[in-house]
Amino acid sequence: MKKVSLRASFAIIMALLVIVGLVIYVFRFVQDGEKWALYFDESTSKCTYTLRDRDGTLLAKMGGGSRTYAESSKVRTACYQLIGDFNGNVGTGALQSFSRQLSGYNIFTGIEEGEDVDLKLTVDADLNVKAYEALNGRSGSVLVVNYKTGELLCMVSSPSIDPSKPPSTLPDGVYINRCISSSFAPGSIFKLVTLSAAIENIDNLFQRTFTCNGSIDVKGVTVTCTGHHGSQSIEQALANSCNCVFGTLALELGADTLGEYADKLGLTSEHKLDNITTAAGKYDKDESGSAALAWSGIGQYNDLVCPYSMLRVVSAIANGGTLNEPSMLGASENKTTLLSSSTASKIASMMNYNVTYKYGKSTFSGLDISGKTGTAEVGKGQASHGWFVGFLNDEEHPYAFVVLVEHGGSGLGAAGAVANTVLNYAVKK
Repeated sequence: MKKVSLRASFAIIMALLVIVGLVIYVFRFVQDGEKWALYFDESTSKCTYTLRDRDGTLLAKMGGGSRTYAESSKVRTACYQLIGDFNGNVGTGALQSFSRQLSGYNIFTGIEEGEDVDLKLTVDADLNVKAYEALNGRSGSVLVVNYKTGELLCMVSSPSIDPSKPPSTLPDGVYINRCISSSFAPGSIFKLVTLSAAIENIDNLFQRTFTCNGSIDVKGVTVTCTGHHGSQSIEQALANSCNCVFGTLALELGADTLGEYADKLGLTSEHKLDNITTAAGKYDKDESGSAALAWSGIGQYNDLVCPYSMLRVVSAIANGGTLNEPSMLGASENKTTLLSSSTASKIASMMNYNVTYKYGKSTFSGLDISGKTGTAEVGKGQASHGWFVGFLNDEEHPYAFVVLVEHGGSGLGAAGAVANTVLNYAVKK
């Protein structure tokens, strides 16, 4: 009797293992079936699967037993994290992420034999090259999107490699697309979040006069500013990137309200770029009236922002508060309202004032630009991250952008110079 019981138990366990195995297989088949199919098909099929940029430049091609990348080494390097490689090292690259579109895969019929597939992305390979060259070997990110259509034109992450000739020693983090898969201390670009909350929650904001004496005292802790800005309006305070004013506003608004707007603007959430999941940022709420709360409204403390999430914010500001969700596969049909049209219009006007009043229009010759710099302190004796975010006021070239130069120091000097190079090339191309 005991033997029968043991055999029955063993049979039940084996049956359960088989069921669990089948469930795992079905899940993986549904999730990764197109990748498996394309992997096996490309070595035997007479069909080719081609990935191109918006102008038709070849980015990658496979099928019939061959695999090739772009002809230009500059294109291969500048577009590496965007495209990925045939070994799947970059999990968010187009070769991995758009394998279903490349293969024409159907979960029931597999890959249809007999037709070549030519997938054209919205990105501009030449613009990527220009952005990568402008970073000049520094770690960083460059993003450009048409905020009227949502078409992503440029996505560059540095450092990079040539997938056709990978070095024996790889740069740190080369398989990570910093544009979408990392988050960084934002510094003063986060003041756009604090400003949004202040516009919608402080009635007399535009009638007030603020005074900056170089620092404020918060419960015995000194919050320093970058200068002594004296008496100023809120428009001037944003242009001066005054820590005293935005620290004070953060204390008035409170952590719950700032956290609500960081969430509302999508800075603390993951997003989908087509079917690619992007990194979430972070906003930690500190106690009411604390120096940490003041610093958080300035873009320091524990604040973290993904460059892609900030691209969504400035795109919405440029487009009257409504975001055309970015896409690499064509004009976007997905819209998300991040701000009211009134709030977006006020912020857009103030970002343009930044350039006129503080940065200098001559800094961006030939461009009608609205922007906000950020210089994010990262500690440990390292140079600050330099940010520049904004958009062009140009009906023919409605481009929003985000530039991050890691440990670049000045937001305007480092990131602003990169943005100027990239945008001038984009509008003249």
